[in-house]
Amino acid sequence: MKFKIGKAILPRTRIPSLPYFDVLTRKLEEGHPQLETAFGRDVHWGYWTEPSLATGEPADYARAAVRLTHEICAAAQLAAGQSVLDTGCGFGGTVADINERLSPIGLTGLNIDPRQLARAREKVMAQVGNQIAFVEGDACKLPFPDASFDRVLAVEAIFHFPDRTRYFQEVSRVLKPGGRLALTDFVPAAWISPSLWLNVATSYYGDCDMRCTVGEYRRIAAASGLRPVIERNITRHTLPTYNFLKALAPEMGDIGHKAVKETRLLQLMSRLGLLRYMILAFEKI
Repeated sequence: MKFKIGKAILPRTRIPSLPYFDVLTRKLEEGHPQLETAFGRDVHWGYWTEPSLATGEPADYARAAVRLTHEICAAAQLAAGQSVLDTGCGFGGTVADINERLSPIGLTGLNIDPRQLARAREKVMAQVGNQIAFVEGDACKLPFPDASFDRVLAVEAIFHFPDRTRYFQEVSRVLKPGGRLALTDFVPAAWISPSLWLNVATSYYGDCDMRCTVGEYRRIAAASGLRPVIERNITRHTLPTYNFLKALAPEMGDIGHKAVKETRLLQLMSRLGLLRYMILAFEKI
């Protein structure tokens, strides 16, 4: 089976400000062992089936991050023979995991940051029968033909994209009929005034837009020819992430104190139910 893999043909777009990725990339290049274990492959929240059993060790966190990948892949209903696009692919961890579990499959990782793509290309090699490409490009201006993919993923990335509506339109365009988009996002409770959820331009996590409620996602999806199929709140299963990130903050150098401050805020909002970590999936009508 052959898969068509697209190539980026668009001009370079502004890379969003992501201070934590800047530091993490440098630390990984220096060979930092704890950060390599925890984030050398996946740079997203962890998922613990039983949160009370989280150990706080980097290896435990890495396993939890893989479990989160599996949860979103299940929501996407991935299967052998599909073509899959991972938007905001980071260091290629999600692509690597799918590559190891399914064959044949065509995998494309898209990222706007060439540094992240360089590591992905170095670390992730296609298994026999699979095809992998890492493409530099903008998730809101996808450099792929119409109906190119069976599945599209956005693992903890969509809040960095400049325009969710435009992203959904582009995803709908590149999805085949009956295709599915699965994503994770920090979703505010519906009863909170949108005026309180401005773009969170922070000094550690970077430019984040956490204003999109479930209701707004439904509206955007409907306007883009997609219908919601999964709306799953997994906040409880992700809560050990916050203590781990706070404990690891000193390893992040000069901005470690900012990491603690901003992580505490996210942790509090999550515990109070103001901000929910959700898996959402949509099907192309």
